[in-house]
Amino acid sequence: MEKILIIGACGQIGVELTLALRKAYSNQQVIATDIREEHELLKGTGPYAILNAMDATALLEIIRKEKITQVYLLAAVLSATGEKDPKRAWDINMQSLMQLLDIGVQEKLHKIYWPSSIAVFGTSTPKQNTHQKTIIEPQTVYGISKYAGELWCQYYHDRWGLDVRSLRYPGLISWKSAPGGGTTDYAIEIFHEALRSGHYTCFLEKGAYLPMMYMDDAIRATIELMESPVEKIKSRMSYNISAMSFSPEEIAAEIRTHLPNFSIDYAPDFRQKIAEGWPQSIDDSAAKADWGWKSEFDLKKMANEMLTHLKS
Repeated sequence: MEKILIIGACGQIGVELTLALRKAYSNQQVIATDIREEHELLKGTGPYAILNAMDATALLEIIRKEKITQVYLLAAVLSATGEKDPKRAWDINMQSLMQLLDIGVQEKLHKIYWPSSIAVFGTSTPKQNTHQKTIIEPQTVYGISKYAGELWCQYYHDRWGLDVRSLRYPGLISWKSAPGGGTTDYAIEIFHEALRSGHYTCFLEKGAYLPMMYMDDAIRATIELMESPVEKIKSRMSYNISAMSFSPEEIAAEIRTHLPNFSIDYAPDFRQKIAEGWPQSIDDSAAKADWGWKSEFDLKKMANEMLTHLKS
């Protein structure tokens, strides 16, 4: 029987992934942890513990005590937040991964999941239909740490046979939990402001076209990847996944189909430069071919879901 540990369970991805895994496996088989107090949506759904992702001793202790067989490491400092303190972002993102990889080999963990990001790409990367194997020259400390992490995951698999799996997430959109300091956070904030005030000032420029994904698709992709037979996993770095791409004015136009008086203006900040280094659309043909990935949400369906849930 698998016993799953989630590190960073109270973050944007962690909350929904924890709930989905508890539904798929059972509440008691999924141990949720984070450095902060338990998220409201997780309370009463299963075991929870305070855990610092940087504390290797505490991590090893809980893995042994709970007889953990799979670990999802979601704790990270994201792109926009990372640029405010690059050294701290590098230390947290890399140390948390490296110590888990070592523990994974030592304790013979069945599987490890570690997310990557489209932040691994840079201005030299082809913007349209960006392939999984292409020019990769990240320009943020977040992207640098993610690309380095991909290489370490591949190394630990090739040298010690550790079953590490990863996805390169695009911008993720969710109504259940707050964004975590990323460059694509505007695509969440815009829905909250549309309902609160009917107006949004975007920190990206008009025409800033970026790959995005509704959280339901991202959670499903993560679980499908982890449940796929080992022989189907051809990439031991990270898989591209894709759902939709849009600009701020396009998401605003879709919101106006529900809220006709909604308005938007633009006051780009340092995040605009980060966005300019990322692709506009992603080729996820490898994920489709290897383990059958297919997205379900486009812009129209996503906007309807966001507004419906936030209203209620």
